[in-house]
Amino acid sequence: MARETSLPIHRANRLLQLGRLIGRIAGEMVSEGARSIAAGEPLRAADLLLTPTNARHLVRRLAEMRGAVMKVGQLLSMEAGDYLPPELTQILSTLRENADPMPLGQVAKVLEGAWGKGWENAFKRFSFTPLAAASIGQVHEATTKDARHLAIKVQYPGVRKSIDSDVDNVSALFKLLHLVPSDYDISTLLDEAKQQLHLEADYCAEAESIAEYSTLIGDDANFNLPTVDESLTTPNVLTMSFVPGVPIETLNDAPRSVRNQVATRLLGLVLKEVFEWGLVQTDANFGNYRYESEQGRIGLLDFGATRHYSPELVDAFQHLMGAAAMGNISAIESRAVELGYLRADEAAPYRQAMCEMICAVAEPMRHQGLFDFGTSDLSMRVAEQAVALRLNQRYMHLPPTDVLFLHRKFGGTYLLCARLRAQVNVSSLIAPYIQ
Repeated sequence: MARETSLPIHRANRLLQLGRLIGRIAGEMVSEGARSIAAGEPLRAADLLLTPTNARHLVRRLAEMRGAVMKVGQLLSMEAGDYLPPELTQILSTLRENADPMPLGQVAKVLEGAWGKGWENAFKRFSFTPLAAASIGQVHEATTKDARHLAIKVQYPGVRKSIDSDVDNVSALFKLLHLVPSDYDISTLLDEAKQQLHLEADYCAEAESIAEYSTLIGDDANFNLPTVDESLTTPNVLTMSFVPGVPIETLNDAPRSVRNQVATRLLGLVLKEVFEWGLVQTDANFGNYRYESEQGRIGLLDFGATRHYSPELVDAFQHLMGAAAMGNISAIESRAVELGYLRADEAAPYRQAMCEMICAVAEPMRHQGLFDFGTSDLSMRVAEQAVALRLNQRYMHLPPTDVLFLHRKFGGTYLLCARLRAQVNVSSLIAPYIQ
């Protein structure tokens, strides 16, 4: 668990934190430049900026501030990682890990504001050591006096009010330090980040998403969702039944039959979310899954990033996947334009490279029989294609945000399948949706 740090709440304090970060990075650049000159080494701005020391400064400060500052770093590394300099992506990817937890005093203050004084009298046990700490809030385990086992998500104080200013400040920080290429427009992603963060910071909205998702999944015994305790839920505190189980990634040593079954069920669930329900929990972070070995059941956690998809977008994405599953580059290009991957004025080499990368991602869908995620070099090949796309950077742009969030879900599920070294008959899972 990361060290406890008090969260800067007020906007002025959070802006000051970023100002100090810029000063420390600039100072490190001057020192590193002086060392390079003394050693007779060539000076490159990227080398001076993205030193190990500056990387630590950047990640440390974003993790301490949490909230939108940390979330934007996460979004950029996951949604735009293939489009950004690899050094920056590597730095930002560390923000996918746990944030610094709040000190006990701040936790107690948030709970008192939500439940009133004496709130602790309703509990037989309340663990102030969080089970997990993320960008928006942290989760605590508790048992009430009437023996209910609960998971309680407590939002960091001031996060909701600071979202817009945090996103703007981080955008300015990245521009000032030239962390994002000057000809690369991330404004759409940042605007969407604000909307998404406001939604994730509304725990009442997340409670509604849990209820809607539960209705759709019905009595499927393969999955276990939390039940919201509405009497103890506010916009800042989300109280749910505790979902037991071990972290899903610990199954990498489980029997192959178990790993294959879990991966198959999760991929099948993604396809149902997209093509049947139009409701997608878009964050396939490993930490959002648990496994109950006795029941053979997968626990599903964290519905803050749940998104609705229109029938029109689902239909277009369905046609793109169908074209990719057939390996039809011409059809892929047509559907890629429809979905916003490509624009009419983009150069032919870039169009070709983008279509080939989309085709490569669909390789498991074209494979007849079990596709072995554990031995496949698919992720490495796609990464190499992404590097080739960066060579055509002046043509690059981000696809629509709804599409990026689908990338997030499918990509995260693929990574989990690879982590589990699973073998899955992907072609049979996808067949009903693309015929």
